[in-house]
Amino acid sequence: MRAMSEPPCRTSRRPDRKPVPEALEHLEVIRQTMERSTAFTAVSGWGYVAMGVTALFASVLATRQATTEGWLAVWLGEALGAVTLALVAMHWKAARLNIPILSVPGRRLFVGLLPALFAGGVMTVALIRAGDPRQIPGVWLLLYGVAVMQAGVFSVRTIPVMGALFVLAGAVALPAPWWWANVMLAVGFGLVHIAFGVYIARRHGG
Repeated sequence: MRAMSEPPCRTSRRPDRKPVPEALEHLEVIRQTMERSTAFTAVSGWGYVAMGVTALFASVLATRQATTEGWLAVWLGEALGAVTLALVAMHWKAARLNIPILSVPGRRLFVGLLPALFAGGVMTVALIRAGDPRQIPGVWLLLYGVAVMQAGVFSVRTIPVMGALFVLAGAVALPAPWWWANVMLAVGFGLVHIAFGVYIARRHGG
C-alpha cells in the first residue's frame, strides 16, 4: 500500500496587530471626541470661583441691610454680576479650546438652566407679595440646584454633583430661621461655587 502523503503545512499569516499602548491611545482619542460631541466642556472653573467670591461679599453686605428690599437688591445685583462673570469666563475658555459656545451641547446646557431659574424668579415675586421673604434663600438654592443638575447632564460630570449640593443646601435653608438661611446662601453660592470651581479648573483645564 502506498502511504498516504501528509497534507502540506499551511502557514496562516495573521495581520500585524498594533501595540496595545497605541491602541489605547486611539481609544482615548475616540472617547474624548465622543465626549466633546455630546458634552459642553467649556464650563469655566475660574468663572465659578469668581461667582463664589462675589457671593461671599454679597452675603455680608446683604445681611447688613435694614429692609427686605435692600437685601433683595444686593442679591439681585450680585446675581447679575455673577452671570456676567460666568459668561465672560466661559467665552474665554471656549475660545481657547476652539469650542463654539453655542454648539449643540452648549445650547442644551443653557436651555436646561432656564426653566428652573425662571421658576425661581416667579417664586421670588410670589413670596415678596405674600410677605414671606424668609423662604427666598431656600427657594433660590433649591431651584438653582435643580437647574444645575439638569444642565449638568450636557456638561462635565462634576456639575450635577454640585447641583445636588445646592439642592441639599436649599432643603436645609427652607425651614431654617432667617439668619441661618442667609448662612446657607453664603455656603451654597459662595463656598460650594469656589470649591467646585477650583476642582473643575484643575481637572478640566480652566
